Amino acid sequence: MEKFRYLSNVTTLNLDQEACTGCRTCEIVCPHGVFEIKAHKAGIVDRDGCMECGACATNCPEAAITVDPGVGCAAYIIQTWIKGKGAASCGGADCC
Repeated sequence: MEKFRYLSNVTTLNLDQEACTGCRTCEIVCPHGVFEIKAHKAGIVDRDGCMECGACATNCPEAAITVDPGVGCAAYIIQTWIKGKGAASCGGADCC
């Protein structure tokens, strides 16, 4: 998903590898392939691919993942796919 980017180095995504049990849930639910399991622990392999949807944090049974879901930023990414980057807007006063 490397061609789907908004801004670099701004995601609120955090992973506590010590708390991770390697259940693979984050890897399964992430729509952008941000996570990969190696040696029975999750790792973030594509931080800038995170659109802060919150699926990983919501579904992590160990609460090893935190993210502040930003609907405005996710909406912006979706709009760039549909309308093109020039016509997309963030839409939220507190977004980006």
